[in-house]
Amino acid sequence: MLDALSEFHFIRVGWLALLIPIAALWWVIRPKPKVDGNLPSGIAPHLAKALQLGDEDKRRFYPIDILMIAAMLVTFAVAGPTWSRAPNPLISDTAPLVIALKVTDSMEETDLAPSRLDRAKFKITDLINARAGAPTALVAYAGTPHRVAPLTEDSNILRPLLEGLTPAVMPEQGDAAGDALQLAESILDGSEITGAILFVLDDINPSQLPAFEDTTAPVFFLTMLPEGQSIPQLDGLRSATIVPFTGSDQDVSRLERQIQSAYSEALDDDDRLDWQDRGWLLAWPAALLCLLWFRQGWVIRWAVLAFLLFPAAGPAQAEGWKDWFLTPDQQGQIAMNQKNFAEAGTLFEDPYHKGYAMLKAGQYPEAAEIFTALDTPEAAFAEGMARIRNREYRPAITAFETALERRPDWPEAQHNLEVSRAILEEVESTREQSDTGEEAGIGADDVVFDNESGRGENTTVQDQTGEATPLSADQWISAIDTDMQDFLRSRFVLENQERNQ
Repeated sequence: MLDALSEFHFIRVGWLALLIPIAALWWVIRPKPKVDGNLPSGIAPHLAKALQLGDEDKRRFYPIDILMIAAMLVTFAVAGPTWSRAPNPLISDTAPLVIALKVTDSMEETDLAPSRLDRAKFKITDLINARAGAPTALVAYAGTPHRVAPLTEDSNILRPLLEGLTPAVMPEQGDAAGDALQLAESILDGSEITGAILFVLDDINPSQLPAFEDTTAPVFFLTMLPEGQSIPQLDGLRSATIVPFTGSDQDVSRLERQIQSAYSEALDDDDRLDWQDRGWLLAWPAALLCLLWFRQGWVIRWAVLAFLLFPAAGPAQAEGWKDWFLTPDQQGQIAMNQKNFAEAGTLFEDPYHKGYAMLKAGQYPEAAEIFTALDTPEAAFAEGMARIRNREYRPAITAFETALERRPDWPEAQHNLEVSRAILEEVESTREQSDTGEEAGIGADDVVFDNESGRGENTTVQDQTGEATPLSADQWISAIDTDMQDFLRSRFVLENQERNQ
């Protein structure tokens, strides 16, 4: 609260000069109370009052009072009060988060049924669902840290990887929380916006604590211990936020609020972002004051003045009573805050916000079409994101190349370009291996895929009826049957070998 007050200011402070003529007009128009000096002389005051025509006006408020107070509120609204930054519409409106999960034998304890590790996975899944659409990365650590998944907004990628984490897949047992922190920081370094780090653990070696004293990223701890128990070593960390495990979802809700609060504070320090105009909040009290006009003798008297001051507006673009107080973009932002992304996509008029809402709603072709019409590097980057999520790898590569042409040395665009090329190469390589029968011996009754000369195209398979059935890239990828634990174990061992070389 104090931080918000310290940041409070007006975006368009010049409009506050209108308060001077409003106050002057108020003083001139407002009826003045009668004074005893106007009474006839030579007559006793109590008799003079009785001889005057008309009753004494004892009203405290006049219609002009309501009008001028509403005018002042509108003036403050136009001046643009603000105390926080507005998020970039082409980046996530929630903080990037790296979750570091401790995967050791101690996490297999059953004092939290079915086990500490399983309950930790449940909590992480709940947090990912609560932060729907927010970029999240996953790190697993024991004696060594390993990046399980980079920052991604697709929860479907994280869930199977999370389920595959067990102590058996970790190359070394131990507690490398400090190294896991460094790995998490390196993941956040690749993001343009400030993120947070969440450690999910049941204990920590005191030798690892110095690493947390020097970190600049917000660090949170979710302690996987029965209610009432704590990790004493964490009490000495000044900059860390400790959230104890609860049997309900209170711990997840608290984490979500505090992570978002840390993100909002970081936005206030980012000079690249515009200030968020909060003037629309004053529209509500101004509207409520106008309701007081609906009294006998007030409406007709001031209707002509209101008609002259506020001529009839053009037809509204959106529907409903909200159009009287909120623009379509403001209504779209409210829908975005409520995570109604599809509705927000229909309400927004600003193309950037509209495309981003459609991207969040999973309407990838529509979002890509909107971003294609824009000529900024951010739009090309967003188009690439929409294309790659729609499995359009070649157009995604083109979009990321366009983004780099418009803004050279953009690490995020370069990274996504390399990922897109790698995915396309993997898909085509997998198809080619299956087409030539390299993966396994092919018997006389086995199905053979004929796509020798069509790399990158849909493949067809002959069924028993002789009809050709196309197989998409998704079907090819899903056909690769890999045990997740074996995959993670092999990958972590290889990373350890490369690290020790």
